Amino acid sequence: MNLLTEHLATWIAADTSEKSARGRSAAASLYGVKKLRELILELAVRGLLVPQNADDEPASELLKKIAAEKAKLVKEGKIKAQKPLPPIGDDEKPFELPKGWEWVRLPDIYYSIPVGGNQLLSSEIKETGDFPVVDQGQRFIAGYTNREELLIKIPSAVIVFGDHTKEFKLIDFDFVAGADGVKILRPVIVNERFFWLQLSNLKLESRGYARHFKVLNESFFSIPPLAEQQRIVTKVDELMALCDQLEQQQNNSQAAHQHLVSQLLNALTQAANANDFQHTWQRIASHFDVLFTTEDSINQLKQSILQLAVMGKLVPQNPDDEPASELLKKIAAEKAKLVKEGKIKAQKPLAVIGDDEKPFELPKGWEWVRIENCCDVQGGIQKTPIRLPKNNHFPYLRVANVQRGWITVDVLERYELFNNELEQWRLQAGDLLIVEGNGSESEIGRCAIWQGQVEDCVFQNHLMRVRPRILKFVEFLQLFLNSPIGSAEMRRLAITTSGLFNLSVGKIRNIVVALPPTKEQQRIVTKVDELMALCDQLKNQLNQAKHLQGKIADVLVEQALA
Repeated sequence: MNLLTEHLATWIAADTSEKSARGRSAAASLYGVKKLRELILELAVRGLLVPQNADDEPASELLKKIAAEKAKLVKEGKIKAQKPLPPIGDDEKPFELPKGWEWVRLPDIYYSIPVGGNQLLSSEIKETGDFPVVDQGQRFIAGYTNREELLIKIPSAVIVFGDHTKEFKLIDFDFVAGADGVKILRPVIVNERFFWLQLSNLKLESRGYARHFKVLNESFFSIPPLAEQQRIVTKVDELMALCDQLEQQQNNSQAAHQHLVSQLLNALTQAANANDFQHTWQRIASHFDVLFTTEDSINQLKQSILQLAVMGKLVPQNPDDEPASELLKKIAAEKAKLVKEGKIKAQKPLAVIGDDEKPFELPKGWEWVRIENCCDVQGGIQKTPIRLPKNNHFPYLRVANVQRGWITVDVLERYELFNNELEQWRLQAGDLLIVEGNGSESEIGRCAIWQGQVEDCVFQNHLMRVRPRILKFVEFLQLFLNSPIGSAEMRRLAITTSGLFNLSVGKIRNIVVALPPTKEQQRIVTKVDELMALCDQLKNQLNQAKHLQGKIADVLVEQALA
């Protein structure tokens, strides 16, 4: 017990909580507290959680009473007689038990209650009704039904075992079983809550209902005197309540921390110019060790850096830089030349950019442009039966290959091409690839630059190739589209009347982006790379610290059980 209380700070610090799809910490899944809960259960079933009482009737007498009660139930026809189980050999016993305890096999102390789950149709399960439906799925209570003839009435708590979840639920209400995989175990005389604790402490690895239940029945259980069972249950409840408090405190602390980080980073993005940014940044940077201590806070910092970069607040402007307006004139002249030479078609004049399309005020020397002003946008090749690789096939990129800011070429499929199609769809180093989306808001518009990793590579139709006429612009364009401002603009353009998200070549061409002077673009990209490397260092240090804290929590468990 001293080990539990003396190292509470270590338990709490060991936070290796899993991330949800949106990158937020999974609720109440702190690793240290999780290990603490497991330790409490392990100590409980080993007889190490509460002191023994010499006046308690030993478990050997309890087992005699259980056997007599089961024989009575068999005689009354309430349960079936079971085959005699082999005795437990000394070499099979996992650990030494306290005086007064006994080892048993699970079937010795319970009987199962038949259920009629196969009689309940899924259409009969409603959101409301008279009786809860217990299912083996993740929700446990799947809904409600009015089928009273299927109601299972049991006066005291029972255990429900689901083969998909590998979990045990302690319930004390009448219910209807909604699936054949639900198994109801009724302990005989044994304290129902202690029985549940024993089951919860099992480490079941097998899959499939039949095999799963066979492993369960072959497991050994440590049974204390009945009076001690109650003392154990009371102590476990007390310690689990403490775990709940620790989790709540940690979650509250994380929420307050996230709010503080959000407010400070918001102040950073509100800086009027690069000089104001530098002053605010210095103040924040001096407290890095207490501010950026979670993955969420570091990810927030990365997003703030991108937003500052594309707003012109990350590096100072240089009045000697050639303004972006001159760059646009050069692009227009080059396009006019290519049209005259017949190499490209003349395009229709683009719509004037309205004030409602400009998300912020630009620094001096910057310009608002549509992507089509300075880039060529093209869709990829549709996958059809004629594209199956035969005689003239080439590697192509799929949506899965293009992540946010990087491209993987570990697995590439191939397309059959015809005539001069390779020239039309071949990727060049410096092409920006954008995911058109699959209806998902989080996936829409993620983009990355092709670096020419594979020769003669093409791309599928769910990707769009953006080829800047000024090559250096591609790095800044990637930053802009992956920034909160760019992502929000793509989501705005991509949403459909059905509520799904989908981009198209036409929508990409019309995206409005900020265009800095060429030299400033390079300064911005360099600064972003520098700061992102710092963020990655912070995240690596954080992960190393978490790993070490988790190891410490594991060692504490081993010491407690040694």
